[in-house]
Amino acid sequence: MSRKFSPGTTLRSRRMRVALAVLTTTVATCGVVLAATSTPSSAATCNGYVGLTFDDGPTGNTSALLNVLRANGARATMFNVGQNVQNNPSAAQAQVAAGMWVGNHSWNHAHMTSMTQAQMQSDLSQTSSAIQSATGSRPQLFRPPYGETNSTLQSVASSLGMRQVIWDVDSQDWNGASVSQIVSNASRLQAGQVILMHDGIQNTRDAIPQIMANLTSRNLCPGMISPSTGRAVAPDGTTPPPGGGTPPPTGGNCTTTVTTPNVWGDRYNTSVTVTGASTWTVVVAITAPQRVSTIWNGNATWDSSGTVMTVRSNGSGNTFGFTTMTNGNSSARPQIRSCTAG
Repeated sequence: MSRKFSPGTTLRSRRMRVALAVLTTTVATCGVVLAATSTPSSAATCNGYVGLTFDDGPTGNTSALLNVLRANGARATMFNVGQNVQNNPSAAQAQVAAGMWVGNHSWNHAHMTSMTQAQMQSDLSQTSSAIQSATGSRPQLFRPPYGETNSTLQSVASSLGMRQVIWDVDSQDWNGASVSQIVSNASRLQAGQVILMHDGIQNTRDAIPQIMANLTSRNLCPGMISPSTGRAVAPDGTTPPPGGGTPPPTGGNCTTTVTTPNVWGDRYNTSVTVTGASTWTVVVAITAPQRVSTIWNGNATWDSSGTVMTVRSNGSGNTFGFTTMTNGNSSARPQIRSCTAG
C-alpha cells in the first residue's frame, strides 16, 4: 500500500530536498576551494630551499604542469626553448602568472658546444628576446641543452646577463623513469641544490605531490635560483643558501678561465686558472654520476652529495686542475659556481 501525502506536505518535502541539495553542493564546493588554495610548503618550516626546474617548455602540457605545481604549493624555474616560446607565448605568460621563474634553454635545443661564438651569441640572444617579448622580463638564467658547455658558451651567456645553471640531481624523467624512480631521485635533494625535470612528461607531473611531501618532511621548500650564485635560495632571493657546499669566504671577486686539455674514453682533465687574486676559493659543481678522482695545486672539500667541490689555494700558484671520471656521462663538464678572493 502506497502512502499518501497532502499537497502541503509534498511542497515542504520538495523544499527540503532543494535545501539539502544546495547544502550538499556548498559543502562540496568548499572542499574544492580548500584543496585548491592549500599550499603545504607555505605551512612548512623552511630550513633550506631547493630549485625545482623543468626543461624544454612550453609544451602542450604546460597548463597541466602548472596546475599540479600550484595545487601542491610549489614554484619552479622553467628553462624554456625559444622556438617553443615564439610558437606559444601565452603558455610562457601563464608560467609567470603562476609564480614561476623563466630561464633560457637555447633556441631549438641544439648541441651548442659545436657552434662558433657568433652562433652561440645569436642563439641565446634570440631566445632571450622571445622570452622577454612573451613575459616582459629578460631571463637571468641559462641552462645549456644536454648540460653540454664550455668556457666560450659560459662567457657568451654571461655577456647576455645570464648565469649558467646545470643541476645537482637528475630525475631521469627524460630516460623513462617511473613515478617512484623520479620520487626516489628527488629525495636526494639537499638545501641549495637543483633538480632536473622536464615539461610534458606525465610521470613527472604524477611525482610532484610525493616530491613535495618528501621536501616538506625535511623542512625544505621550493625556492628561486640565485642569478649570482646559481644556488637555490628563498623565493624573494634574500636568503643565502643554507648548504650546498662549503660557503666561500666574504671577499672580493676573482675570475676563472677553464679548459679541458685532455679527454680520454673514461675520464678527462680540467684546468682552472684564477685571475684577480693570489689567494682564492673556487666552488665547482660536477654532474653526477661523474666523480673527481685526482686534484692538484689546490685543497678541496666536498658537500654531502659529493658533487660540489670547494677548492682553496695552497700556495702552488693560480692554476689548479683535476681529473674527472665520466662514469657513463661523457658529455657533462664541471661548472664554476663562484670565485672569491681570500
